[in-house]
Amino acid sequence: MVTIDAKKFIQEYWEALSGKPKPMSLLEKYISDTEFIDHIKVYEESFPHYELLAEDYICEDDKVVVRARVKGVHKGDLMGIPPTGKTIDLPFTVIYKVKDEKIVKGWLYIDRMELMHQLGISSMN
Repeated sequence: MVTIDAKKFIQEYWEALSGKPKPMSLLEKYISDTEFIDHIKVYEESFPHYELLAEDYICEDDKVVVRARVKGVHKGDLMGIPPTGKTIDLPFTVIYKVKDEKIVKGWLYIDRMELMHQLGISSMN
């Protein structure tokens, strides 16, 4: 996939998901990496209809890197943490490997300590 096409594909994918329900049919339209789909399902259950806000796209060959923010309200269980009702606004970076108009691999980098802080969860006992 040409880099410009990969970028447009990822932009279309983000537009389809951001702030909206993320049913399996939609995820499978864009993603073949089952681990990445599982990750999205976990966060969709915890932060229903979370919003994705891209700040930068960096593209090379079959990879698209997005520097972004995620916003959402904690309404479902997250790794054993019951819903807090708190709003999160976290920076993150994600790298997508795109092949044949599918995300075949995704790598997400997010500061989990900042996530816990925004949820009011202390890691210190």
